[in-house]
Amino acid sequence: MANEKYDLIVRNGEVIDGTGASRLTADIGVHGDRISALGNLSEASGEVEFDAANRMVAPGFIDVHTHDDHALLSKPDMSYKTSQGVTTVVAGNCGVSLAPLRFTGDRPPPPLDLLGNGYKFPHMSDFFDAIDANPAATNAALLCGHTTLRVGAMDNLKRPATDNEINQMRDQLAEALDAGVVGMSTGLAYEPAKPAPTSEVLKLAELLGPAGALYTTHLRNEGNDIVKSLEEAFRIGRESDTGVVLSHHKVTGKENFGRSEETLEIIERIRKDLRVDLDVYPYVAGSTVLQKWRLGEARRVIITWSVPEPEAGGRDLNEIAEDWGCSVDEACDRLQPAGAIYFMMDEADVQRIIKYEHSMIASDGLPHDHHPHPRLWGTFPRVLGHYSRDLNLISLEDAVHRMSGKPASVFGLAGRGEIKEGNFADLVVFDPATIIDTADFDDPIKPAAGIDAVYVNGRAVWRDGAATDARPGKALRRAA
Repeated sequence: MANEKYDLIVRNGEVIDGTGASRLTADIGVHGDRISALGNLSEASGEVEFDAANRMVAPGFIDVHTHDDHALLSKPDMSYKTSQGVTTVVAGNCGVSLAPLRFTGDRPPPPLDLLGNGYKFPHMSDFFDAIDANPAATNAALLCGHTTLRVGAMDNLKRPATDNEINQMRDQLAEALDAGVVGMSTGLAYEPAKPAPTSEVLKLAELLGPAGALYTTHLRNEGNDIVKSLEEAFRIGRESDTGVVLSHHKVTGKENFGRSEETLEIIERIRKDLRVDLDVYPYVAGSTVLQKWRLGEARRVIITWSVPEPEAGGRDLNEIAEDWGCSVDEACDRLQPAGAIYFMMDEADVQRIIKYEHSMIASDGLPHDHHPHPRLWGTFPRVLGHYSRDLNLISLEDAVHRMSGKPASVFGLAGRGEIKEGNFADLVVFDPATIIDTADFDDPIKPAAGIDAVYVNGRAVWRDGAATDARPGKALRRAA
Protein backbone atom coordinates (compact mmCIF):
# COMPACT_ATOMS: atom_id res chain seq x y z
CA MET A 1 0.00 0.00 0.00
CA ALA A 2 1.41 3.36 -1.06
CA ASN A 3 2.95 5.46 1.72
CA GLU A 4 2.08 2.85 4.34
CA LYS A 5 4.39 2.80 7.35
CA TYR A 6 5.32 -0.63 8.76
CA ASP A 7 7.27 -1.66 11.82
CA LEU A 8 9.28 -4.06 9.64
CA ILE A 9 9.63 -4.65 5.92
CA VAL A 10 11.56 -7.60 4.51
CA ARG A 11 12.19 -6.62 0.88
CA ASN A 12 13.03 -8.37 -2.38
CA GLY A 13 13.16 -11.92 -1.05
CA GLU A 14 12.09 -15.13 -2.74
CA VAL A 15 9.22 -16.11 -0.46
CA ILE A 16 8.61 -19.80 0.28
CA ASP A 17 5.32 -19.55 2.13
CA GLY A 18 5.34 -22.88 3.98
CA THR A 19 2.44 -24.49 2.10
CA GLY A 20 4.64 -26.35 -0.36
CA ALA A 21 3.70 -23.94 -3.15
CA SER A 22 6.31 -22.52 -5.54
CA ARG A 23 8.33 -19.53 -4.39
CA LEU A 24 7.44 -15.98 -5.37
CA THR A 25 9.26 -12.65 -5.21
CA ALA A 26 7.54 -10.39 -2.69
CA ASP A 27 8.01 -7.91 0.11
CA ILE A 28 6.62 -8.63 3.56
CA GLY A 29 5.19 -5.87 5.74
CA VAL A 30 4.82 -6.37 9.49
CA HIS A 31 2.78 -4.41 12.02
CA GLY A 32 3.48 -5.43 15.61
CA ASP A 33 3.67 -9.21 15.76
CA ARG A 34 1.65 -9.88 12.59
CA ILE A 35 2.23 -10.01 8.85
CA SER A 36 -0.03 -7.30 7.44
CA ALA A 37 1.02 -7.18 3.78
CA LEU A 38 2.61 -9.47 1.20
CA GLY A 39 3.43 -8.14 -2.26
CA ASN A 40 5.02 -5.06 -3.80
CA LEU A 41 5.74 -2.59 -0.99
CA SER A 42 8.15 -0.39 -2.95
CA GLU A 43 6.22 2.75 -2.06
CA ALA A 44 5.89 1.86 1.62
CA SER A 45 8.48 2.36 4.34
CA GLY A 46 9.44 0.47 7.44
CA GLU A 47 10.77 1.50 10.83
CA VAL A 48 13.18 -1.40 10.24
CA GLU A 49 13.94 -2.71 6.75
CA PHE A 50 15.84 -5.80 5.67
CA ASP A 51 16.97 -6.31 2.08
CA ALA A 52 16.54 -10.01 1.30
CA ALA A 53 17.66 -9.82 -2.34
CA ASN A 54 19.13 -13.18 -3.46
CA ARG A 55 17.79 -14.75 -0.30
CA MET A 56 14.91 -17.03 0.63
CA VAL A 57 12.32 -15.88 3.15
CA ALA A 58 10.46 -18.71 4.87
CA PRO A 59 8.17 -19.11 7.85
CA GLY A 60 10.13 -19.63 11.04
CA PHE A 61 10.89 -23.31 11.49
CA ILE A 62 8.94 -25.32 14.05
CA ASP A 63 11.01 -27.92 15.90
CA VAL A 64 8.36 -30.45 16.92
CA HIS A 65 10.68 -32.76 18.85
CA THR A 66 12.72 -31.01 21.51
CA HIS A 67 13.78 -31.34 25.12
CA ASP A 68 13.97 -27.59 25.60
CA ASP A 69 11.67 -27.46 28.66
CA HIS A 70 14.36 -26.32 31.12
CA ALA A 71 16.31 -24.30 28.55
CA LEU A 72 13.35 -22.03 27.83
CA LEU A 73 13.98 -20.56 31.27
CA SER A 74 17.70 -21.23 31.84
CA LYS A 75 18.97 -20.41 28.31
CA PRO A 76 16.31 -17.99 27.07
CA ASP A 77 18.31 -16.63 24.13
CA MET A 78 17.78 -20.12 22.60
CA SER A 79 20.67 -19.39 20.23
CA TYR A 80 21.17 -23.06 19.39
CA LYS A 81 17.69 -22.92 17.84
CA THR A 82 17.37 -19.38 16.51
CA SER A 83 20.74 -19.68 14.77
CA GLN A 84 19.27 -22.38 12.54
CA GLY A 85 15.98 -20.60 11.87
CA VAL A 86 13.78 -22.17 14.55
CA THR A 87 11.14 -19.83 15.96
CA THR A 88 8.88 -22.33 17.78
CA VAL A 89 9.74 -25.44 19.79
CA VAL A 90 7.53 -28.27 21.02
CA ALA A 91 8.91 -29.42 24.38
CA GLY A 92 8.04 -32.33 26.65
CA ASN A 93 8.76 -35.19 24.24
CA CYS A 94 9.57 -38.87 24.89
CA GLY A 95 7.45 -38.94 28.05
CA VAL A 96 9.78 -36.41 29.65
CA SER A 97 8.31 -33.03 30.60
CA LEU A 98 9.33 -30.46 33.19
CA ALA A 99 5.75 -30.35 34.50
CA PRO A 100 3.84 -31.64 36.32
CA LEU A 101 7.05 -32.84 37.97
CA ARG A 102 7.04 -34.13 41.55
CA PHE A 103 9.96 -36.12 42.94
CA THR A 104 12.08 -36.42 46.06
CA GLY A 105 15.87 -36.32 46.14
CA ASP A 106 18.45 -34.30 44.24
CA ARG A 107 17.90 -35.70 40.73
CA PRO A 108 14.88 -37.15 38.97
CA PRO A 109 15.42 -40.65 37.53
CA PRO A 110 16.77 -41.01 33.97
CA PRO A 111 15.71 -39.97 31.39
CA LEU A 112 14.10 -37.05 33.24
CA ASP A 113 17.61 -35.88 34.13
CA LEU A 114 18.13 -35.03 30.45
CA LEU A 115 16.19 -31.85 31.20
CA GLY A 116 18.73 -30.47 33.64
CA ASN A 117 18.19 -29.44 37.25
CA GLY A 118 16.92 -26.36 39.03
CA TYR A 119 13.23 -26.16 38.17
CA LYS A 120 10.32 -28.20 39.45
CA PHE A 121 6.76 -27.35 38.49
CA PRO A 122 4.09 -29.44 40.24
CA HIS A 123 1.40 -28.20 37.85
CA MET A 124 1.57 -27.57 34.12
CA SER A 125 -0.12 -24.21 34.63
CA ASP A 126 2.87 -23.21 36.80
CA PHE A 127 5.22 -23.92 33.88
CA PHE A 128 3.09 -21.98 31.42
CA ASP A 129 2.97 -19.06 33.88
CA ALA A 130 6.78 -19.14 34.23
CA ILE A 131 7.22 -18.94 30.45
CA ASP A 132 4.71 -16.08 30.28
CA ALA A 133 6.59 -14.21 33.00
CA ASN A 134 10.06 -14.93 31.56
CA PRO A 135 9.74 -15.17 27.78
CA ALA A 136 12.40 -16.87 25.70
CA ALA A 137 13.53 -15.91 22.21
CA THR A 138 11.35 -18.67 20.72
CA ASN A 139 7.71 -19.61 21.08
CA ALA A 140 6.98 -22.85 22.91
CA ALA A 141 4.20 -25.41 22.79
CA LEU A 142 4.23 -28.07 25.51
CA LEU A 143 3.48 -31.76 25.85
CA CYS A 144 2.72 -33.58 29.09
CA GLY A 145 5.06 -36.54 29.63
CA HIS A 146 3.78 -39.96 30.70
CA THR A 147 7.05 -40.71 32.52
CA THR A 148 6.74 -37.43 34.42
CA LEU A 149 3.22 -38.44 35.47
CA ARG A 150 4.48 -41.85 36.64
CA VAL A 151 7.29 -40.32 38.71
CA GLY A 152 4.77 -38.07 40.47
CA ALA A 153 2.20 -40.77 41.21
CA MET A 154 4.19 -43.94 41.92
CA ASP A 155 6.54 -45.09 44.68
CA ASN A 156 7.91 -47.91 42.51
CA LEU A 157 8.43 -47.40 38.78
CA LYS A 158 9.35 -51.02 38.08
CA ARG A 159 5.74 -52.19 37.81
CA PRO A 160 2.43 -51.23 36.19
CA ALA A 161 0.50 -48.45 37.88
CA THR A 162 -2.41 -49.34 40.16
CA ASP A 163 -5.90 -48.01 39.49
CA ASN A 164 -5.41 -45.39 42.20
CA GLU A 165 -2.09 -44.28 40.67
CA ILE A 166 -3.64 -44.13 37.19
CA ASN A 167 -6.39 -41.92 38.59
CA GLN A 168 -3.77 -39.60 40.07
CA MET A 169 -2.04 -39.45 36.67
CA ARG A 170 -5.36 -38.79 34.93
CA ASP A 171 -6.02 -35.86 37.27
CA GLN A 172 -2.60 -34.41 36.49
CA LEU A 173 -3.04 -34.92 32.76
CA ALA A 174 -6.49 -33.33 32.88
CA GLU A 175 -4.97 -30.28 34.59
CA ALA A 176 -2.25 -30.14 31.95
CA LEU A 177 -4.80 -30.32 29.15
CA ASP A 178 -6.83 -27.54 30.79
CA ALA A 179 -3.63 -25.48 31.01
CA GLY A 180 -3.11 -25.80 27.24
CA VAL A 181 -0.71 -28.63 26.40
CA VAL A 182 -0.94 -29.87 22.81
CA GLY A 183 -0.83 -33.53 23.81
CA MET A 184 0.72 -36.32 25.85
CA SER A 185 4.05 -37.95 25.05
CA THR A 186 5.39 -41.37 25.98
CA GLY A 187 8.88 -42.83 26.14
CA LEU A 188 8.05 -46.52 26.52
CA ALA A 189 11.62 -47.60 25.71
CA TYR A 190 12.92 -46.03 28.94
CA GLU A 191 13.15 -47.83 32.27
CA PRO A 192 10.66 -45.68 34.25
CA ALA A 193 7.96 -46.23 31.60
CA LYS A 194 8.85 -49.66 30.19
CA PRO A 195 6.77 -51.57 32.81
CA ALA A 196 3.64 -49.63 31.81
CA PRO A 197 1.31 -51.91 29.85
CA THR A 198 -0.67 -50.60 26.90
CA SER A 199 -3.76 -50.53 29.12
CA GLU A 200 -2.13 -47.99 31.45
CA VAL A 201 -1.30 -45.67 28.56
CA LEU A 202 -4.81 -46.09 27.15
CA LYS A 203 -6.46 -45.01 30.42
CA LEU A 204 -4.54 -41.74 30.10
CA ALA A 205 -4.79 -41.33 26.34
CA GLU A 206 -8.58 -41.55 26.42
CA LEU A 207 -8.52 -37.97 27.75
CA LEU A 208 -6.77 -36.74 24.59
CA GLY A 209 -9.40 -37.24 21.90
CA PRO A 210 -12.17 -35.18 23.59
CA ALA A 211 -9.62 -32.41 24.25
CA GLY A 212 -8.41 -32.32 20.63
CA ALA A 213 -4.89 -33.20 21.79
CA LEU A 214 -2.24 -35.47 20.24
CA TYR A 215 -0.52 -38.68 21.28
CA THR A 216 3.22 -38.50 20.54
CA THR A 217 5.40 -41.51 21.22
CA HIS A 218 8.96 -42.67 21.44
CA LEU A 219 8.07 -46.24 20.52
CA ARG A 220 8.61 -49.10 22.93
CA ASN A 221 11.11 -50.60 20.48
CA GLU A 222 12.76 -49.18 17.35
CA GLY A 223 14.75 -52.32 16.53
CA ASN A 224 13.65 -55.93 16.12
CA ASP A 225 10.17 -55.35 17.55
CA ILE A 226 9.41 -52.12 15.75
CA VAL A 227 6.32 -53.44 13.96
CA LYS A 228 4.80 -54.63 17.23
CA SER A 229 5.57 -51.22 18.74
CA LEU A 230 3.96 -49.40 15.81
CA GLU A 231 0.84 -51.53 16.26
CA GLU A 232 0.69 -50.54 19.93
CA ALA A 233 0.90 -46.83 19.01
CA PHE A 234 -1.83 -47.19 16.38
CA ARG A 235 -4.09 -49.03 18.84
CA ILE A 236 -3.69 -46.22 21.37
CA GLY A 237 -4.53 -43.65 18.67
CA ARG A 238 -7.62 -45.53 17.52
CA GLU A 239 -9.03 -46.28 20.96
CA SER A 240 -8.43 -42.76 22.21
CA ASP A 241 -9.65 -41.16 18.97
CA THR A 242 -6.59 -38.98 18.64
CA GLY A 243 -3.84 -38.28 16.15
CA VAL A 244 -0.52 -40.11 16.57
CA VAL A 245 2.93 -38.62 16.04
CA LEU A 246 5.80 -41.12 15.86
CA SER A 247 8.85 -39.51 17.44
CA HIS A 248 12.20 -39.55 15.61
CA HIS A 249 11.14 -42.43 13.38
CA LYS A 250 14.02 -44.78 12.70
CA VAL A 251 15.06 -48.42 12.53
CA THR A 252 18.03 -49.30 14.73
CA GLY A 253 20.63 -52.05 14.69
CA LYS A 254 22.44 -53.51 11.69
CA GLU A 255 20.03 -56.42 11.41
CA ASN A 256 17.21 -53.93 10.81
CA PHE A 257 18.89 -51.76 8.18
CA GLY A 258 16.49 -51.33 5.27
CA ARG A 259 13.34 -51.97 7.30
CA SER A 260 12.18 -48.37 6.86
CA GLU A 261 10.64 -49.59 3.60
CA GLU A 262 8.47 -51.91 5.68
CA THR A 263 7.61 -49.36 8.39
CA LEU A 264 6.73 -46.59 5.94
CA GLU A 265 4.48 -48.96 3.97
CA ILE A 266 2.69 -49.84 7.23
CA ILE A 267 2.34 -46.16 8.18
CA GLU A 268 1.00 -45.25 4.75
CA ARG A 269 -1.61 -48.01 4.96
CA ILE A 270 -2.69 -47.05 8.50
CA ARG A 271 -3.02 -43.39 7.49
CA LYS A 272 -6.15 -44.29 5.50
CA ASP A 273 -8.17 -44.48 8.72
CA LEU A 274 -5.96 -42.92 11.43
CA ARG A 275 -4.14 -39.60 11.66
CA VAL A 276 -0.47 -40.60 11.79
CA ASP A 277 2.50 -38.30 11.32
CA LEU A 278 6.15 -38.62 12.23
CA ASP A 279 9.29 -36.60 12.76
CA VAL A 280 12.86 -37.43 11.76
CA TYR A 281 16.34 -36.02 12.38
CA PRO A 282 18.92 -36.09 9.55
CA TYR A 283 21.68 -38.17 11.15
CA VAL A 284 22.65 -41.85 11.47
CA ALA A 285 23.33 -41.41 15.20
CA GLY A 286 20.90 -40.86 18.04
CA SER A 287 21.52 -39.53 21.54
CA THR A 288 20.00 -40.16 24.94
CA VAL A 289 21.03 -41.42 28.38
CA LEU A 290 23.76 -44.04 28.60
CA GLN A 291 22.08 -47.47 28.55
CA LYS A 292 23.93 -50.79 28.38
CA TRP A 293 21.27 -52.47 26.27
CA ARG A 294 21.86 -49.99 23.44
CA LEU A 295 25.54 -50.84 23.09
CA GLY A 296 24.83 -53.93 21.01
CA GLU A 297 22.98 -51.83 18.42
CA ALA A 298 25.69 -49.21 18.06
CA ARG A 299 28.87 -49.35 15.99
CA ARG A 300 30.27 -46.36 17.89
CA VAL A 301 29.36 -44.66 21.19
CA ILE A 302 30.42 -41.14 22.24
CA ILE A 303 29.83 -39.98 25.82
CA THR A 304 27.96 -36.65 25.95
CA TRP A 305 28.05 -36.07 29.72
CA SER A 306 28.81 -37.87 32.94
CA VAL A 307 28.16 -36.71 36.49
CA PRO A 308 31.03 -38.59 38.20
CA GLU A 309 33.42 -38.35 35.22
CA PRO A 310 32.73 -34.99 33.52
CA GLU A 311 35.98 -35.09 31.54
CA ALA A 312 34.56 -38.07 29.62
CA GLY A 313 32.24 -35.81 27.61
CA GLY A 314 33.16 -36.00 23.91
CA ARG A 315 35.20 -39.21 24.20
CA ASP A 316 34.50 -42.61 22.66
CA LEU A 317 33.30 -45.18 25.16
CA ASN A 318 35.71 -47.84 23.85
CA GLU A 319 38.68 -45.49 24.35
CA ILE A 320 37.54 -44.68 27.89
CA ALA A 321 37.30 -48.37 28.76
CA GLU A 322 40.73 -49.01 27.28
CA ASP A 323 42.28 -46.12 29.22
CA TRP A 324 40.70 -47.36 32.44
CA GLY A 325 41.76 -50.95 31.79
CA CYS A 326 38.24 -52.27 32.23
CA SER A 327 35.38 -53.71 30.17
CA VAL A 328 32.92 -51.46 28.36
CA ASP A 329 30.19 -52.63 30.76
CA GLU A 330 32.32 -51.64 33.75
CA ALA A 331 33.05 -48.26 32.16
CA CYS A 332 29.30 -47.73 31.72
CA ASP A 333 28.73 -48.39 35.41
CA ARG A 334 31.50 -45.99 36.44
CA LEU A 335 30.18 -43.20 34.18
CA GLN A 336 26.59 -43.27 35.46
CA PRO A 337 24.51 -41.17 35.39
CA ALA A 338 25.59 -40.22 31.89
CA GLY A 339 24.49 -39.58 28.32
CA ALA A 340 25.70 -40.92 24.99
CA ILE A 341 25.54 -40.68 21.20
CA TYR A 342 24.88 -44.01 19.46
CA PHE A 343 25.73 -44.63 15.80
CA MET A 344 23.00 -47.18 15.12
CA MET A 345 21.15 -46.26 11.89
CA ASP A 346 21.77 -46.63 8.17
CA GLU A 347 22.01 -43.60 5.87
CA ALA A 348 19.65 -45.16 3.29
CA ASP A 349 16.94 -45.47 5.95
CA VAL A 350 17.48 -41.89 7.11
CA GLN A 351 17.11 -40.61 3.55
CA ARG A 352 14.04 -42.74 2.89
CA ILE A 353 12.30 -41.38 6.00
CA ILE A 354 13.24 -37.77 5.22
CA LYS A 355 11.85 -38.24 1.71
CA TYR A 356 8.54 -39.68 2.97
CA GLU A 357 5.95 -36.98 2.35
CA HIS A 358 4.39 -37.08 5.82
CA SER A 359 7.66 -36.66 7.74
CA MET A 360 8.38 -33.51 9.71
CA ILE A 361 11.95 -32.37 10.37
CA ALA A 362 12.92 -32.18 14.05
CA SER A 363 16.13 -32.02 16.07
CA ASP A 364 15.60 -34.08 19.24
CA GLY A 365 18.51 -31.98 20.53
CA LEU A 366 19.61 -32.12 24.16
CA PRO A 367 20.63 -28.59 25.23
CA HIS A 368 22.15 -29.54 28.59
CA ASP A 369 24.69 -32.08 27.33
CA HIS A 370 28.35 -31.17 27.87
CA HIS A 371 29.22 -32.49 24.39
CA PRO A 372 25.86 -32.57 22.55
CA HIS A 373 24.87 -34.34 19.38
CA PRO A 374 25.41 -31.87 16.48
CA ARG A 375 21.69 -32.03 15.68
CA LEU A 376 21.18 -29.52 18.51
CA TRP A 377 22.75 -26.79 16.34
CA GLY A 378 22.57 -28.21 12.82
CA THR A 379 19.37 -30.08 11.99
CA PHE A 380 17.42 -27.63 9.85
CA PRO A 381 20.32 -26.19 7.80
CA ARG A 382 21.55 -29.76 7.26
CA VAL A 383 18.28 -30.69 5.58
CA LEU A 384 18.13 -27.47 3.54
CA GLY A 385 21.78 -27.54 2.52
CA HIS A 386 22.88 -31.16 2.39
CA TYR A 387 19.73 -33.13 1.66
CA SER A 388 17.75 -30.60 -0.40
CA ARG A 389 20.36 -28.53 -2.26
CA ASP A 390 23.31 -30.94 -2.51
CA LEU A 391 21.58 -34.34 -2.77
CA ASN A 392 18.31 -33.06 -4.28
CA LEU A 393 16.45 -35.51 -2.05
CA ILE A 394 13.49 -33.16 -1.59
CA SER A 395 12.74 -29.72 -3.03
CA LEU A 396 13.42 -26.58 -1.02
CA GLU A 397 9.69 -25.81 -0.95
CA ASP A 398 8.92 -29.30 0.37
CA ALA A 399 11.68 -29.11 2.98
CA VAL A 400 10.39 -25.77 4.26
CA HIS A 401 6.83 -27.15 4.35
CA ARG A 402 8.00 -30.05 6.56
CA MET A 403 9.60 -27.49 8.90
CA SER A 404 6.76 -25.00 9.07
CA GLY A 405 3.30 -25.41 7.53
CA LYS A 406 2.97 -29.12 8.18
CA PRO A 407 4.03 -29.09 11.86
CA ALA A 408 1.82 -26.06 12.50
CA SER A 409 -1.12 -28.00 11.08
CA VAL A 410 -0.33 -31.26 12.92
CA PHE A 411 0.15 -29.58 16.31
CA GLY A 412 -2.65 -27.04 15.87
CA LEU A 413 -0.44 -23.95 16.12
CA ALA A 414 -2.86 -21.38 14.78
CA GLY A 415 -1.38 -18.44 12.88
CA ARG A 416 2.05 -20.08 12.57
CA GLY A 417 3.87 -21.99 9.88
CA GLU A 418 2.78 -20.02 6.80
CA ILE A 419 3.63 -16.61 5.43
CA LYS A 420 0.29 -14.95 4.82
CA GLU A 421 -1.48 -11.80 5.88
CA GLY A 422 -2.78 -12.01 9.43
CA ASN A 423 -0.35 -14.68 10.57
CA PHE A 424 2.31 -14.10 13.20
CA ALA A 425 5.56 -12.68 11.84
CA ASP A 426 7.81 -15.67 12.50
CA LEU A 427 10.31 -15.46 9.63
CA VAL A 428 13.72 -16.76 8.61
CA VAL A 429 15.91 -15.25 5.88
CA PHE A 430 18.58 -17.56 4.48
CA ASP A 431 20.97 -17.93 1.59
CA PRO A 432 20.04 -21.07 -0.39
CA ALA A 433 23.53 -21.24 -1.89
CA THR A 434 25.43 -21.32 1.41
CA ILE A 435 23.07 -22.63 4.08
CA ILE A 436 24.63 -25.67 5.76
CA ASP A 437 25.27 -27.16 9.18
CA THR A 438 28.78 -26.64 10.54
CA ALA A 439 28.42 -28.54 13.82
CA ASP A 440 29.80 -32.08 13.74
CA PHE A 441 30.43 -34.91 16.20
CA ASP A 442 33.89 -33.59 17.09
CA ASP A 443 32.88 -29.93 17.36
CA PRO A 444 29.11 -29.90 17.98
CA ILE A 445 28.50 -26.38 19.31
CA LYS A 446 28.69 -24.25 16.17
CA PRO A 447 26.07 -22.04 14.50
CA ALA A 448 25.07 -22.95 10.97
CA ALA A 449 26.14 -20.98 7.91
CA GLY A 450 23.75 -19.09 5.67
CA ILE A 451 21.14 -17.83 8.16
CA ASP A 452 20.88 -14.05 7.75
CA ALA A 453 18.02 -13.10 10.04
CA VAL A 454 15.35 -14.71 12.20
CA TYR A 455 12.23 -12.93 13.47
CA VAL A 456 9.86 -14.11 16.18
CA ASN A 457 6.55 -12.29 16.46
CA GLY A 458 8.01 -9.48 14.36
CA ARG A 459 11.21 -8.96 16.34
CA ALA A 460 14.73 -9.99 15.34
CA VAL A 461 16.19 -12.73 17.54
CA TRP A 462 19.16 -13.61 15.29
CA ARG A 463 21.00 -11.09 13.05
CA ASP A 464 24.45 -10.94 11.52
CA GLY A 465 25.60 -14.21 13.03
CA ALA A 466 24.60 -13.50 16.61
CA ALA A 467 21.65 -13.65 18.96
CA THR A 468 19.94 -10.36 19.82
CA ASP A 469 18.65 -9.38 23.24
CA ALA A 470 15.01 -9.76 22.16
CA ARG A 471 12.85 -12.30 23.99
CA PRO A 472 9.54 -12.08 22.09
CA GLY A 473 8.56 -15.76 22.39
CA LYS A 474 5.14 -16.80 23.62
CA ALA A 475 3.77 -19.85 25.40
CA LEU A 476 1.44 -21.41 22.83
CA ARG A 477 -1.60 -22.98 24.45
CA ARG A 478 -3.85 -25.45 22.66
CA ALA A 479 -7.08 -23.76 21.63
CA ALA A 480 -9.99 -24.97 23.73
